[in-house]
Amino acid sequence: MSAIGVGILGCLLLLLLLLCSMPVALAMAIVGVAGFSVVVSPHAAGAMVTSDLLDTLSSYSLTVIPLFVFMGQIAFHSGISRRLFKAAYYWLGPLPGGLAMATVGACTGFGAICGSGPATAATMAAVALPEMKRYNYSMELAGGTVAAGGSLGMLIPPSVVFIVYGIMTEQSIGQLFVAGILPGLLIAALFCLSIYIQCRLRPELGPRAERVSWGMRWKSLLGVSETLILFVAVMGGMFAGFFTPTEAASVGAAGSVIIALARRKLTWGSLLRSLKETARTSCMVMSIVAGAVVFGRFLAVTRIPYELATWLTSLPAPAWVIIAFIILFYLVCGCFVDALGLMLLTVPVFYPVILELHYDLIWFGVIIVVVTQMGVISPPVGVNAYVVSGMERDIALQTVFKGVMPFLLCLVVAAALLVAFPQISLWLPSLIHP
Repeated sequence: MSAIGVGILGCLLLLLLLLCSMPVALAMAIVGVAGFSVVVSPHAAGAMVTSDLLDTLSSYSLTVIPLFVFMGQIAFHSGISRRLFKAAYYWLGPLPGGLAMATVGACTGFGAICGSGPATAATMAAVALPEMKRYNYSMELAGGTVAAGGSLGMLIPPSVVFIVYGIMTEQSIGQLFVAGILPGLLIAALFCLSIYIQCRLRPELGPRAERVSWGMRWKSLLGVSETLILFVAVMGGMFAGFFTPTEAASVGAAGSVIIALARRKLTWGSLLRSLKETARTSCMVMSIVAGAVVFGRFLAVTRIPYELATWLTSLPAPAWVIIAFIILFYLVCGCFVDALGLMLLTVPVFYPVILELHYDLIWFGVIIVVVTQMGVISPPVGVNAYVVSGMERDIALQTVFKGVMPFLLCLVVAAALLVAFPQISLWLPSLIHP
C-alpha cells in the first residue's frame, strides 16, 4: 500500500477511535505511532515519539498555557466573574432579555482573563443561571445564552486556542490575541441583538428586571476595573514591548493573585482548587498537543497535506470557494470532534493550502476559532452545552441545544462577515505592526 493509502487509512482509524470515545490525545498518538511504523519503520517511530514528546512537553512557549489558566481560576475564585455580571446586569437588566444580554457581556469580560470556552461557560452557569431562573427566564434562552456566551472565551484574548495555533504555525501569539478582539466584540453584539429580537417577539422568554439608580450603575463599574487592569497590563505590556507573551501570562497570573489578596478573597482552599484545576486543564491541553505532534509527523511522511494542497489549489475555482469548503469541513467535523483536537488535527493539513492561496495566517487563525466556536455548542458533542446541563440539573441537554440555535446562526453570520471583510480581524494588528 502506498504512503498516501496508509495515511487515509490512518485518518479513518482515528475517526473510528474518536467515535468510540477514546481520548483525543491517546487516539492521535496511537494512530501516529502505528502509521509512522508502517510507512517508515518501528525503530524510527520509537525514536520519533520519544524525541517529539520530550521536545513538546519541555517547550518554553507552552508554559503560557498554565499561567493563563491559573489567572482565570484565581479570577473566578476571587469573585471577579460575579462583579462583572452584576455590572452588566445593572446596565442591561431593564431591557427585554436584559439578564441574558448581561450574561453575554459578563462572558465577554471574563473571557478577557480566562482563555477557555468551557471554563467561561461553567463560571457563568454558576453565576447567571440562578439569577435568570429567579426572574422567570425561559430555560431554553438561559441555557443557550450561557453555552454560546461561554464560547467567547475561545476568541477574546488571552485564548488557549490562539496560543496553540500560534505555536503550531509559528505566528505571533500577540498578533493573534489582538486579531481576536474586534471579532469577539462583533459576535457578542450579534448575540445581544439575537436575544433582543427573540425577547421583543416573545416577551415571556426574558422578562425585564427592575431598574436601578444611575448611582448604583456607575458604582458597579468599579467591579469591571479589575478586569480592565488585568487586560491592559497583559495586552498593553506585551505590545509596548515590556515582556513576551509568556512573561505577560506570568504578570496576569501574579496580578490576579494580588487582586484576590487585596480583596481578601483568596483562601488556602480556593488557592488549592485553582492549582488543581490549572494542573488538570493544562495537562489535558498539553497531552492533546503532544498527541497532535505525533499524528502530524505521520501525516507529513505520507505527504497527504502537500498532495491535498496541490489538488485544492489546482481546482478551477476561486480561492474564496476553497476557503468556503474548508469552513464547511470545520462546521461538520466540529459537531463530532473537540475544538482543540479538531484544530490540532486539521491545521497541519490545511496550513499548506492557506500558504498556497496566499491568505493571511493571522486571519485564518481567527476564522478557525470562530468556526470551532460553533462546534463547542453544536449537537451532538457541543461541550459547552454539556457543561451548562451538568451545572444546572434542571435544564435538559436537549433544551440547551435548542436554545443555542439562534446563536449558531449569529456565528455563521460572523464567519461570513470575517471572510468578506478580513480587515475586521486584521485592522488592529496592522496598527500595532504596520
